[in-house]
Amino acid sequence: MASKRDYYEILGVSREVTTVEIKKAYKKLALANHPDRNPGDEEAVKRFKEAAEAFEVLGDDKKRAHYDRYGHADFGAGGAHQFHDVSDIFSAFGDLFGGFGSRSSQRSGNHPRQGESLQTTIQIDLLEAASGVEREIQIMRQEPCETCNGSGAKPGTSPDTCDYCGGAGQVVQSQGFFRVQTTCPRCRGGGTIIKEKCSDCRGDGRINLESSLTVDVPPGVDNGTRLCLRGQGNPGYNGGPRGDLFVSVGVDEHPLFKRHDEQLSCHVPITYTQAVLGATIEIPTLEGRHELKVRSGTQPGEVYRLKGLGMPNVHGGRRGDLHVVVQIDVPRKISEREEELLRELAEIEHAEVSSHRSPNRNSFFDKLKEYFTHSD
Repeated sequence: MASKRDYYEILGVSREVTTVEIKKAYKKLALANHPDRNPGDEEAVKRFKEAAEAFEVLGDDKKRAHYDRYGHADFGAGGAHQFHDVSDIFSAFGDLFGGFGSRSSQRSGNHPRQGESLQTTIQIDLLEAASGVEREIQIMRQEPCETCNGSGAKPGTSPDTCDYCGGAGQVVQSQGFFRVQTTCPRCRGGGTIIKEKCSDCRGDGRINLESSLTVDVPPGVDNGTRLCLRGQGNPGYNGGPRGDLFVSVGVDEHPLFKRHDEQLSCHVPITYTQAVLGATIEIPTLEGRHELKVRSGTQPGEVYRLKGLGMPNVHGGRRGDLHVVVQIDVPRKISEREEELLRELAEIEHAEVSSHRSPNRNSFFDKLKEYFTHSD
């Protein structure tokens, strides 16, 4: 990085100049060193690339501010583009000097283009998110028209070269020293005109069809995870590759578990006697039943951490933990014998209690019973 020339020095401007002045300086250098004006001059090509790299940074306010603060030393990760090929520069800044010699043909509308990407959504539950699942989905996407073999022209005919742009897909307008290249308004960049259109696709070359696809959802996905199915979008143009299909995953909430990235938490009620004396209780996990030893003297809200029983990491990292939060279950309805014993305990503790008692045993155990019924 130490051998790199200062970008301001390359463009021949001071650090106080405006963005407009930087653009003017770059245009001047680009014009002087343009390959079409310097055939066979490798040094001119080198200066042409160097100027483009400088302008790519200094012509952008955010990149310029980053460069002013850190210079080349920290700019490798900051976005400086290395132009290895002259065609890269034409693609990036073609609107500034497009149309010189044969370079305009590189932007022809006849070159292969990738098809459009599509998106859809699927909904899964937490257990499917934990283990991974395959889902069959139906999507509407375009397919090449079989009637015209994707040409868009009526069978027996073929598209004609656009007489407005000569098949380049671009038209050039002179603006002072530079010529600006824009998309041809007649063929819309395609380079061809279809005079007799295919009756099935109406000249588009593609038709909408419903397709069935399998989505492989990896373990550990979270709500909002976006999966990419490469090459499953719409077909490309002029032999170009298909676009991609992006699948957004929604994960339903679970009645027992709460999720925080790879961590799971579960609130488990225990009785007062279990908290005081200790007990071994049955708790739910993603894999099914699990025994948890509750220590004597456990306090309300105390958390037991079970390592590796949480959610998998979608990127293959360490699996999360299950945090069991203990809650003291206070029954709403007790038997006469239970009330008698509790009042005796209150006397021992010298605790004042109400002479009335009210009524339901919580819904957690109902949920737990239902969960184990489905997991067994």
